[in-house]
Amino acid sequence: MSSEYAKQLGAKLRAIRTQQGLSLHGVEEKSQGRWKAVVVGSYERGDRAVTVQRLAELADFYGVPVQELLPGTTPGGAAEPPPKLVLDLERLAHVPADKAGPLQRYAATIQSQRGDYNGKVLSIRQDDLRTLAVIYDQSPSVLTEQLIGWGVLDADARRAVSHEEV
Repeated sequence: MSSEYAKQLGAKLRAIRTQQGLSLHGVEEKSQGRWKAVVVGSYERGDRAVTVQRLAELADFYGVPVQELLPGTTPGGAAEPPPKLVLDLERLAHVPADKAGPLQRYAATIQSQRGDYNGKVLSIRQDDLRTLAVIYDQSPSVLTEQLIGWGVLDADARRAVSHEEV
């Protein structure tokens, strides 16, 4: 494994760990000692080669697909516009499934496509909101109000939606 590749792999490992709010010692504690902080840190710095087997085990520990840890597989694209709408995934988990089911499935798909596994918030684009509005058979502005009512979107989302509909 080239040192540049090892560093890129390490950067991916670090990004997933920090997205999940874990320190190196937190990984060791959460894994009950299976993953030593010094070993994970050396993988992240690219100082130590990681076998395919260990990488698969680490991906399983983090709850992400192995391909999300491999360099050159960054989901999405660099030319994307900055997100304007942020879903609160923690609040979404408390909305009854009969109401939030389609949104939960859509959010899970976006997380998978982007490799975004922090589980707390998820940025969506105007196109995502329009797609969700079709799924919910509502206009984007009506759906936005419903999501604000559920506590899933911040009230500032109104400005982003009203700006788009002008």
